[in-house]
Amino acid sequence: MALRDDFPILKREVNGHPLVYLDNAATTQKPQVVLDAMNDYYTLSNANVHRAVHTLAGEATEGYELCRTRLKSWFNAERAVITSGTTEAINLVAHGWGRANLKSGDVIVLTEMEHHSDIVPWQMLAEERGVELRYVPVLDDFTLDMDVYAASLEGAKLVCVVHTSNVLGVRNPLEEIIGIAHENEALVLIDAAQGVPHDRIDFKQFDADFMAFSAHKMCGPTGIGALLIKEEVFQTMQPFMGGGDMISTVTTEGSTYQTNEHKFEAGTPKIAEAIGWCAAFDWMSKLDLEKEHERLIGIARWVADELRSMDITVYGRHGPKDGAVVSFLHPTIHTEDLAHLLDARGFAVRTGHHCAQPLLNRFGISSAVRASFYLYNTMDEAQRFIVQLRDITERFG
Repeated sequence: MALRDDFPILKREVNGHPLVYLDNAATTQKPQVVLDAMNDYYTLSNANVHRAVHTLAGEATEGYELCRTRLKSWFNAERAVITSGTTEAINLVAHGWGRANLKSGDVIVLTEMEHHSDIVPWQMLAEERGVELRYVPVLDDFTLDMDVYAASLEGAKLVCVVHTSNVLGVRNPLEEIIGIAHENEALVLIDAAQGVPHDRIDFKQFDADFMAFSAHKMCGPTGIGALLIKEEVFQTMQPFMGGGDMISTVTTEGSTYQTNEHKFEAGTPKIAEAIGWCAAFDWMSKLDLEKEHERLIGIARWVADELRSMDITVYGRHGPKDGAVVSFLHPTIHTEDLAHLLDARGFAVRTGHHCAQPLLNRFGISSAVRASFYLYNTMDEAQRFIVQLRDITERFG
C-alpha cells in the first residue's frame, strides 16, 4: 500500500512489534508533506499575519489565508472561521450566535449520541439564559428516534447533531434532519469531526447552517479546525473573544469590529497549523475518498463480524455510509486491561467513555474498546488484530 510510505510514524515499532495504529477516530497520523510544510514555515517564513508589510509577514499571511480559501473550496462554503478545533467551533456558535439570538424559554434539540463538546456548551448556555435542552434518544438499533426528533422541534431555535458517531460509527440521516428542522424554522449545527475524514461534504448542498470539524481527524495538524457558516446566519453573530486582529477601530469609548471572518479570530492565529492543513488538503485531493471509504467500512464490518463470533458485544451497525469504527466490550476482560494487552503487541486502540457518556449510559456501560480505521490501514492489519485478540481472549478470558 504505497500511501503508507508517506507516514513516517508507521515505520516505528511499539513494544518490539510493528505499530498498528487503530485510534484514528481520536486523531489521524500526518503525512510527511504536512510535517515538511509546517517546518518550512517555521524555518523560512516565521512571522505574524495581517499586521506587517515585510516579506516574511506577507508569506505568512498568504499561507494562512490560503487555508481559508481551501476550506471554502473543499466544502463549497461561503464563510469559514478558523478555530482551534471542533470544540472551539461549537463554543463559537454557543457564544457568538446563541448569546445574540436566544432567550429564556427557547429550545435547543440535541441527541444522546453527541460528543461532550456538543453537550456541555449548551448546558452552560442553558444555565445562563434559561434555554431548554431536549435530547433525541438512540434506539436499540443504534439509530436516532426520528419520531421523537420531529416531536421535539416545537419552539426549537437550533438543532445540534453529530454527523457520524465517534462511538457507534453511525452516520445520521442528516438530509432528513436538516429538512425537518428548517420546516420548523430551526437552524442546524452539524458536528462533522468524524464525517470530514471520509466524506468531502458539500456544505451549500447539505444546507446546514453551521458545520464544525477539526484538521487532525483528516491528516492535518492538531490545534486547528473550522466553523462553516451560512452567510445570512453569519451576519447575526457577535464576537465573543476580543483582542487584536478582530477589530476595525478601538478608542477609549468603544470598539468596532471587522465584518469578515477575522471578527471571530482574535489574537495571533494558528499559522503553522493552517499551512500544514493546506498540505493535508493537497495530499488528500489525490485520493478517491469514496473508494477508500468503501474499503475501510468493509474492513470494519469484517472485524465486527469476527468479534461477534467470539461472543464479544459490538456497538454499531456498519452500514455503507457509516464510519469505519468498531466499538466493543468483552464479557470478562476489562477494557483498560484489554487495551494494555493489545498495546504490548503493537496495537493502538482507544478505551474509556470516548467523551460520550450519555450514549454509553444509554447502553448500560461505562467503557468500551474502540478500533477505528483510516486511509493507511490494511486488511492485513485487521486480520493480525483479530488473531492477537483471539489469543488474548483465550489466555485471559
